[in-house]
Amino acid sequence: MPDIRTLSAEEARAAIPDLAEVLADCVAGGASVGFMQPYTPEDAEPYWLEVAEAVAGGGSLLLVAELDGRIVGTVQVGAAQMPNQPHRGDLKKLLVHRSARGKGLARLLMEAAEREAATRGKTLLVLDTATGSDAEAIYPRLGWQRVGVIPDYALWPEGGFCDTTLFYKRLG
Repeated sequence: MPDIRTLSAEEARAAIPDLAEVLADCVAGGASVGFMQPYTPEDAEPYWLEVAEAVAGGGSLLLVAELDGRIVGTVQVGAAQMPNQPHRGDLKKLLVHRSARGKGLARLLMEAAEREAATRGKTLLVLDTATGSDAEAIYPRLGWQRVGVIPDYALWPEGGFCDTTLFYKRLG
């Protein structure tokens, strides 16, 4: 049974090697999550250090999925918003290691992220994801509403333009 939990800043710093492995695996698998191939766990470590600092400052929530004591999935909620958006959060970087897919971890991570965001007063979450990706199919099944597509929003990790699909979900 997977363990889903929210990490403190200290726990996030200690988990950087595992988190870096998950991110590098997802990029190697073609996930358009901000990084280009080739991308190694060592390349990912500075990113996760920034995330840990955001957790320390209260600007982000970092959730992980563990199987057999190993982190195999993660998601973030950007909680720090402008003064006129205290009710909104940005869901970011839903990542599941390819070796752990098909076990419902993405759903469990999303449900936990939504609960954590709601406990912090968030009533609306938004996200963007690569159009046509496996990830895009997950969100409607979890009650997220598709807003539309922005063409040529980013690049696929191996190169070439990637459209993005925007989603939102009201909490509560």
